Amino acid sequence: MTDVSSWKESIRKQRSSLFELLVNPLRRVAAECQKVFPDREALSQTLLTLFETIPNCTYLYVVDLNGMQLSDNIGSAGRMPEHFGRDRSPRPYMKEADPEQDFMLSDAYISLSAHRPSITALQTLYRDGEPVGYLGADFDLRNLPTEGGLYKEIGEWQQIKGDPAIRGTVFQQTRIDSTFDTHIDQAISILEELIVERGMFQGVLHFSSSRVTVWVVDDPYRYRILQSDALSDPDVCLAYPRRAYPQDAEIPADKIGSILRGLKALRFADDTIYLRAASINIFNGLISLTFSCDGSHYMPYYDFLEKDADFWFGQKA
Repeated sequence: MTDVSSWKESIRKQRSSLFELLVNPLRRVAAECQKVFPDREALSQTLLTLFETIPNCTYLYVVDLNGMQLSDNIGSAGRMPEHFGRDRSPRPYMKEADPEQDFMLSDAYISLSAHRPSITALQTLYRDGEPVGYLGADFDLRNLPTEGGLYKEIGEWQQIKGDPAIRGTVFQQTRIDSTFDTHIDQAISILEELIVERGMFQGVLHFSSSRVTVWVVDDPYRYRILQSDALSDPDVCLAYPRRAYPQDAEIPADKIGSILRGLKALRFADDTIYLRAASINIFNGLISLTFSCDGSHYMPYYDFLEKDADFWFGQKA
């Protein structure tokens, strides 16, 4: 198992690209600010003159080492004098500030004014070789360039704990047959037909509430809900045009039936710890399982097929 998930690795690469984009322009502005530090008017005018040299910037300002603002805010609309004297020390980026660190790119945070995900770069300012403050540059994440495409979800087994309140009362509950349960063999056959022959690529099976939410390749951005009447009526297949099984699907077509029958086995294996909901996505090859204890598992289809009810619940005496 990898130590860092794909989305965190993607963030690391994006931050590295932003560092390279911003570090030299901010150092050039900082060099000019150091010449006039800590004069408010001179600092504000310097920032106003050089604002356009910082790509994609929302605001520029100067603060002392304690986070007190020594300049006006400078933005695309000009000077905002009301920010002079503002105490920025409680802000997330100031909590990361370190005068021993020449340049710092903060973690993302939610801005106070626009309530948008933002990031701040801090360039340390020096006088006579000693740190005296920071040049701050705020950026709205919407305006920053991104490198590469969307990360790929890791195809590894993940276990996620659910609601502690549900876990605490799990042994006080007993599974009650739903309409889905009473027609489960028919429902499984219908779902296999929809997935293998009629373009369904993702489904979320809610056993307890007798419904399945489905997504199809012909209309992938909208889901459809099949309730108990549809799940017990093979005619529903006629509502979905026939489509060839996608060649780039991670799950082979001949494994779909085995997966659905495996879900049925988990649903009926135990009346106290039982399968409450499950999902299948043929493109990323993942199966999700949510049990009555509210714990969830996300796992590759081949791992799911290797495990039987004894693995999940232990052998019955």
